[in-house]
Amino acid sequence: MGKLLEIKDLSVGLPLPAGLLHAVRGASIGLDRGEALGIVGESGSGKSMTALALMRLLPQRAVQGGSITFDGVDLGTLSDAQFSQGFLGHRIAMIFQEPMTSLNPVYTIGRQLTEGAVRYGGYSEAAARKRALALLDRVGIPDPVARLSQYPHQLSGGQRQRVMIAMALMLEPELLIADEPTTALDVTVQAQILDLLAGLRREMGMAMILITHDLAVVAEQSDRVAVMYGGEVIEEGEAQAVMAEPAHPYTQALLSAIPRMDGPPRQLGAIPGTVPSLLSPPKGCVFAPRCAYVRAECVAARPPLLGDSAHSRLCILTDAERPARAPAAPIRADHVMGKQDVPVIDGRDITQVFTSRKGMFGPKHTIRAVDGVSLTLKRGETLALVGESGSGKSTLARIMLGLALPTSGTVEMLGRPVADLLPLERAALVQPIFQDPYSSLNPRRTLAEIIARPLTLRGTDDTATIATKTREAMEMVRLPSRLLHSYPSQLSGGQRQRVAIARALVTRPQALVCDEPTSALDVSVQAQILNLLTELQAELGLSCLVITHDMAVVHQVADRVAVMLGGRLVEEGTCDAVLRSPSNEYTARLLAAAPQFRPEVSGVQETFA
Repeated sequence: MGKLLEIKDLSVGLPLPAGLLHAVRGASIGLDRGEALGIVGESGSGKSMTALALMRLLPQRAVQGGSITFDGVDLGTLSDAQFSQGFLGHRIAMIFQEPMTSLNPVYTIGRQLTEGAVRYGGYSEAAARKRALALLDRVGIPDPVARLSQYPHQLSGGQRQRVMIAMALMLEPELLIADEPTTALDVTVQAQILDLLAGLRREMGMAMILITHDLAVVAEQSDRVAVMYGGEVIEEGEAQAVMAEPAHPYTQALLSAIPRMDGPPRQLGAIPGTVPSLLSPPKGCVFAPRCAYVRAECVAARPPLLGDSAHSRLCILTDAERPARAPAAPIRADHVMGKQDVPVIDGRDITQVFTSRKGMFGPKHTIRAVDGVSLTLKRGETLALVGESGSGKSTLARIMLGLALPTSGTVEMLGRPVADLLPLERAALVQPIFQDPYSSLNPRRTLAEIIARPLTLRGTDDTATIATKTREAMEMVRLPSRLLHSYPSQLSGGQRQRVAIARALVTRPQALVCDEPTSALDVSVQAQILNLLTELQAELGLSCLVITHDMAVVHQVADRVAVMLGGRLVEEGTCDAVLRSPSNEYTARLLAAAPQFRPEVSGVQETFA
């Protein structure tokens, strides 16, 4: 079919007060017509910056080098006006990660869909409206005529993402760039969006670049894979070849960090350290500081490009020197200290009804967010609570935390009604860990102050004891003491989540309630946090209620699973029973929609020594 896109030796530098940040360094990527390319890597590896360079959306002061050729045209020779009129939207379009930040909140959906087609595509208002309706119907938006007059805030997250897809397809582009298009979506909505993109790509003969940190999604949706790290493409090739036989130690480490649903839970491979800042690019291999197989020559000079067009990597290791695989260590919480059939949190017949009114004088509407749910968290166990957005999971969690009182029903903690507990007594029994650690940490306080805050509020310890307990909490979550006086903005995402866990553990609670604790994290950082939670549970005998939509995470950490739909509990049982033989049709749909990493070569299910 011929090359549609060729990126050669792309470099992007961002001027910062501390110097030039080399965000992309010598990246080369090719894409055929109709082909799907997955770009994977940790946050800060240069994935999105490469896409922004292609779309000419880099900051004004950014320094760019190399060449980008689209269908034989060197895009670097075009002015911004020429690129906008001839390529942007017409031939190259992009879907961004968060649709709410990409859609104008004061414009209707209809205006945002048709404006570009009328202004740049030569469509009349009537023709643009007709195409917008057809695309909204194609992407699965119900009642598209009514949706045209609505605003973004009146749509759900999945519907907003579908509107973004329709907007990107208005001018029938030849290349669609999707930057983390499903990160914030439920597993069922994610499956619908990915199936939709795959179907549209086949129908329109469209090429696609899929940027994501979810390697299971890449394995299912891509023809080729490019692995980026430190601004470089360090491994690239056919998806099956890269996923089945990863040749670079970084790719191997990423694959060993994926929670798997086949076989028993296993110790996940965690990559030590963090992605480098690249203010001072290394002379040798960019992955050398974190690589388990580093040699002196790795640091001395840039590694050679080995392999061929079907599968290549930047690494000195030959095929014969590739590290041997070792069986992954299976884990299961059977060894958890003090696991007993004793309820720590016991909710009975919980119902939560909310009342809303449309307008000042409109009729009242009642919403049963939680409808007659009974749920028990036992000592030493991990209970996973799963379901789509709006199913009542977070509302139920708030009630079981004691942060909200139910309309009816009772909640007891260690046999005492939550309503009878003082806030400090309740906090000593159960602590929350939230989805986004950055928004739950005070940016103006140091780590020492943040972690010690629950002890300070309790007021029963002196300054020396508080300092000792703070350091002990940091040691429990494997945070070095040198970070005591750092601020949240100076930490990586995984370190911030560890701070949130340390703050929750500093009072030695009986239970943790974790609301999507890893959904915003890279797969490598997710592995570190999941391993940490498993280890802490074994050491401390913690009870954990984990709210998640990731079925692989459920399989990795849970002893029991509870499934919610429409405020009701539709299925509950042991993890093995629910995941292997679901009795409810809704649970079966959730499992079927979950992307799974299924390489053809069975050896990949083992981690690397």
